[in-house]
Formats: sequence, structure tokens, C-alpha cells
Amino acid sequence: MKAPPAKGVAKAAAKAVVTAAGLALIAVGVRGVVADLDAAAWLTWFAGAAVLHDGVLVPVVLAAGLATRRLPDGSRPVVRAALVTAACVTAVALPLVLGHGRRADEPSRLPLPYDRNLAAVLAVIAAAAAAAIAARALTGRRRDRRRPGQEDPAHEGAGPSRATREGRT
Repeated sequence: MKAPPAKGVAKAAAKAVVTAAGLALIAVGVRGVVADLDAAAWLTWFAGAAVLHDGVLVPVVLAAGLATRRLPDGSRPVVRAALVTAACVTAVALPLVLGHGRRADEPSRLPLPYDRNLAAVLAVIAAAAAAAIAARALTGRRRDRRRPGQEDPAHEGAGPSRATREGRT
């Protein structure tokens, strides 16, 4: 029987080290939860997070998917990704925008214009999505301009095109 190559042994050893480190970190986290937190409060938070995820987030994502199903194929995934990203950013920023934790006697607690900043981040997300859709549209038009059997200039020298291989010209 042949000995496994050294590369495979090194890879297995690295995987074992990373797995052991991950398990050690999990143990530290579990110890911290057990030793430092009220178990009832933690379970309430954990159950609330599960209900929020399954009862709110999943239906919203599914509704966004249904609402965007009539978009062109090239832009649909970009719009969906932008919507999910914008929803996550909004969920994180909403308590700040609404001023939860702000106190009149402590103006430095929430000093920034969070509503304006959220609007700016959402505008950047929308602009990035629009740029991605435009890039996809331009790339698609360039592909459509080529005649059947014509090679893609980006893949010059990569061999005959599919149409040529199939006997079409």
C-alpha cells in the first residue's frame, strides 16, 4: 500500500488544527453563555431571533422575490441582492434612526444624523445595483453583436466557437 502524498498529509493536519481551534472557540463561547448570562434571558433572546428570522425576514425576502419575478433575467438577481442588502442595512440602522437610546441630558450618546447617513448608504446600494445592471446589459449587447461562429475577442486563441465545433458557420 502506498503512503499518502505529503501534500495530502499537510492538508489533513491543517484541517485538524483549524477544526480544533474552532471547537476551542465554541467551547469558550458556550462557557461564557453558561457562566456570565442569565439562561432565561439568553433563551428568550435566541427564541426571539428565531421567530424574527422565520416570521419576518423569510416572508419579506420571499415577497421581494415574488415582486421581482417579472424583471428581465439579467437584472433580477442584482435587484434582489440590492433589496436584501438594503433591508439588512435598514434593520441595523433603524434603532439609531428612530433615536432609541437618545437622551436629552446626554447629547453625545447618538450625535450623528443617522437618517441622512442611512439614506446615503441606501443610495450607494441603489447606484451599485444600477451600475451592475448597466454592465450586464452592455456585456449582453456585445455578445449579441457577434455573428454565429464568430469567436469572442476576449477568448481569442481559446479554440473554435461552439457553432464552429457543431458544424455551423
